[in-house]
Amino acid sequence: MLTAKDVFEKTREAALAATDEDEKPLQVDYSALEGKMERALAGRTIELLHINKFLPEGYEDQGRFNLMVLTGGSVVFDMVIGDSYFRYDVFSCCDLDKIQLIDGTWDNKEHRTQDAFLSLRLMHGDEAHILLALSDEEREPVLAIADKISQGRHPEK
Repeated sequence: MLTAKDVFEKTREAALAATDEDEKPLQVDYSALEGKMERALAGRTIELLHINKFLPEGYEDQGRFNLMVLTGGSVVFDMVIGDSYFRYDVFSCCDLDKIQLIDGTWDNKEHRTQDAFLSLRLMHGDEAHILLALSDEEREPVLAIADKISQGRHPEK
């Protein structure tokens, strides 16, 4: 189990790593961000966390990276962090209309390779929240969240 402080620390590490060579460093007021995250999570117990290193499609104008938090009470927080931007969506797993897991490859034109990816799409209404794993070490948190949500929503009888 994680705390809001743990989530902030992992977010700060991700923010420091979220700058490409061509970009200026991410400008974040970390003390303000910590307060916003603490207020958003409001003492909830955090069961699982996944940080997308790159913004999934549809989030492009909203920041540099995002993270998904799954609480012990099966509530998901989708938080987007940018230079001067912080927003989060909150929804209960019971509100999801569809859970989609895609395990495939994509054409990496920069490196001229086909690279593996794992995508978990959580949909409710016209909203989609995406967890993305582009490396082997990123796969386990995505699969853990998929397992937790699917077992809670669709238990064997």
